[in-house]
Amino acid sequence: MGFIMGKENFSKIKLLKIWEILKQESDENRPLTTGQIIQRLADNGITCDRRTLYADIATLNSFGYEVVTQKGQHSNSYYIVDRRFDIPELRILIDAVQAASFISPKKTEELTDKIAALGGSYRADILKKNIVEFNTTKHSNEHIYYTVNKIEDAILAEKKIAFQYFDLNDRHERVFRKNGEKYTANPVAMIFSNDNYYLICYHDNHDNIVTYRIDRMLNAEMLADGINTKVRPKALSISKHRKQAFSMFGGEKQTVSFEADRDMLDVIFDKFGEDMSIASLGTDRISFSAEVQISPMFFGWCCSFGERLKVVGPNGVVLKMTELLNKMTKFYSEYNFYDNRIKKGDSDVSKD
Repeated sequence: MGFIMGKENFSKIKLLKIWEILKQESDENRPLTTGQIIQRLADNGITCDRRTLYADIATLNSFGYEVVTQKGQHSNSYYIVDRRFDIPELRILIDAVQAASFISPKKTEELTDKIAALGGSYRADILKKNIVEFNTTKHSNEHIYYTVNKIEDAILAEKKIAFQYFDLNDRHERVFRKNGEKYTANPVAMIFSNDNYYLICYHDNHDNIVTYRIDRMLNAEMLADGINTKVRPKALSISKHRKQAFSMFGGEKQTVSFEADRDMLDVIFDKFGEDMSIASLGTDRISFSAEVQISPMFFGWCCSFGERLKVVGPNGVVLKMTELLNKMTKFYSEYNFYDNRIKKGDSDVSKD
């Protein structure tokens, strides 16, 4: 026995379909004519004539579904202007997905299609034909969506989370830490930093903030146990943590004093915030202090600027920096550049 649609239900379906067609296929630059809309409806098995279409458009407008009418000499045209996202907004979202290394190639393609579809079929074609190519190495963990969902559920429910954590060896194989035993943590937040997605959390056995790359997590699950608020770090601030950590490597917190070239102000403000207190040391140099987490990545960050940035205190941090530089100098001084190139058969070598 077939389903017989009543006249009232048919009218509702027709109105819904007209709105869907206009939303997907029209904009101020590409309005749909009366004939085009009627044909689209016919392709979906819905009959409509010009007179009833005019009435349907009027009904949509009366209920707040704004459809703009362009009067023509022989036929009207219609389009929808009000959209949730404009093309520039969708472009930013697509570019962010394309640039994010933690999203696998397969998931990148799927998510790009979904974002582009928010602009309607015509705009989706434009957006996908103009994809920006980023020099980004995409990770291969297809479980990233599942893991993010589990972490989000745990944060909202204030529950602990468990997961396996792995590294990649030289054969691109996953090597699980702790022999595959699951980590248990109290989740705080997820943040995006340095092209990766991180879980910010803390453990029951110590009160320091810990970070894990989400693309290195597998088999995440929300536990029944609530988060342990007794060991939660005091005055926890995610934004402050991001300023203190370097490449999300944690370490002992210390207030470090710096001297730097004045033209490094943009770098300093980008890292530590625009509210940093800066002191002048003449026309070309400045000084400032910042609370940071001491880690190998911190020293690497300092070294990347050469003589433009100098750590001047406290003495313990300056000593560690000096020891690192001495080790690196010794390491490279023991490498005989000339002899090694001769061994490799490089004919374009000459001694000074």
